[in-house]
Amino acid sequence: MASLVGIGPLFTLCMLVGSVIAVARGGAAFAVGVVAVALALLVCVALARAVAAANVRLLTSRKGRDLAVLSGLVVAIGAQFVNFGVQRLGSSGLGQLDPAADVLRWLPPASAIGAVDAVSEGAYGVAAAQLALTAAVLAALLWVWARHLTRLMTAPDGSTLRTGGRPERERTSTGLARLLPAGRTGTVMERTLRYVWRDPKTKAAWVTSLAIGLIVPVFNAWQGTGSVYFACFAAGMLGIQMYNQFGQDTSAFWMVAMTISSPRDAYVELRARALALLLITLPYAAFVTVLTTAMLGDWRTLPEALGLSFALLGAMLATGAWTSARFPYSIPQEGHKNVAPVRSGSPGSPSSAGWSPRPCCAPRSSRSRSG
Repeated sequence: MASLVGIGPLFTLCMLVGSVIAVARGGAAFAVGVVAVALALLVCVALARAVAAANVRLLTSRKGRDLAVLSGLVVAIGAQFVNFGVQRLGSSGLGQLDPAADVLRWLPPASAIGAVDAVSEGAYGVAAAQLALTAAVLAALLWVWARHLTRLMTAPDGSTLRTGGRPERERTSTGLARLLPAGRTGTVMERTLRYVWRDPKTKAAWVTSLAIGLIVPVFNAWQGTGSVYFACFAAGMLGIQMYNQFGQDTSAFWMVAMTISSPRDAYVELRARALALLLITLPYAAFVTVLTTAMLGDWRTLPEALGLSFALLGAMLATGAWTSARFPYSIPQEGHKNVAPVRSGSPGSPSSAGWSPRPCCAPRSSRSRSG
C-alpha cells in the first residue's frame, strides 16, 4: 500500500481517470472503467517495484550510479525528440498515429483503457480479452517482484564475499592507449580519457554535449528550417568541456599538483588535456558538419562551415585552458550540483592551496611556502 502513496501514483491515477473519461460512453463503459483504472494503476506500481527490486544491487554499485546519472540525460534528450514530434504532429495532424494506437491498445496497462473503449463500441468480447490480459500481466509482475524480494532477503551480498585472494596483475596500457605519445603527454591524455569514461559527472557532461550537439543541427536540417552553420553548435557544446579542467579533478587535483614543478610541466599538462579532448571533438565536429551539409544538400558552403566549426572549437579550447588556470572553481563530488562555494581551506577547493592567478605555473617550492 505504501507504493500507492506519493505524487507519482497520484499523477498516474489522474492520467488514467482522464483517459477513461475521454473514451467511455455509456453506463457500462464507466462501470468497466472503474475496474480498468484499478488494474492499470496496479500494473504501473507493480512494474515500478519489480524493476526497482531487480536493480537494487546494481544501483548500489559504481555502474549503477553511472546509470542513474545517465537516465536523467535520457529523459532530457528524449524531451528534444518529443518536442520535434509534437511540432510534426501539429503540422500533419494526429491521424498518422492511428496504426500505432491499434497496437498499443493491446499492451498493458493501456489494454485496460482499451477495454473501456471496446465496451463503448459494443465489443464486449474484445473488452474481456483486454481486461484478462491486463490481469495476467499484473499477476506476472507480482510474481517477479516477490521472487526478487525473496532473493534479496536470502542470497548473500557479493560485496561481503571473498575474492579468493587472487594476486593483482600489473596494469599496463592496452589497446588504443598504446598509440598515445610517450611521457607526460600520453599519461595525461590517457587519464583524461579514463575520466570521460568512468567519472559519472564527466560522463554525463560529455553525453549531453554529444547528443545535443547532434540533435539541434540535424533535426533542424531534417525539418528544412536549419542551416549548415548550425553544425557549429556541436563544436560549441564540446568546447565547453575544456573549461575548469582542474576543478573537474576534484580531490584528485592534489596528485596532479604534486607532479607540477615548473611552468613547462603546467603547459604540458594543459596541452595534453586539450589533445585528449581533440581526439573526440575534432572528428565529431567534422561528422556533424558533413551530416548537416548532406541533409541540406548545400555542399558549396561545406568548406566554410567546416573551417568555422574548427575555428570555434580551437578558440574554446584555448580560452578554456586559460580560464582553467586563472579561474578554477570547485565541483562537489556528491549530489547533482556542479558548482560549490569556494571556502578557504576546504578540501578539493583550489583556493585552499593558496593559489595565485597562476595556480599551476608556480614552482612546487613557492606553492609549499604559500600554503
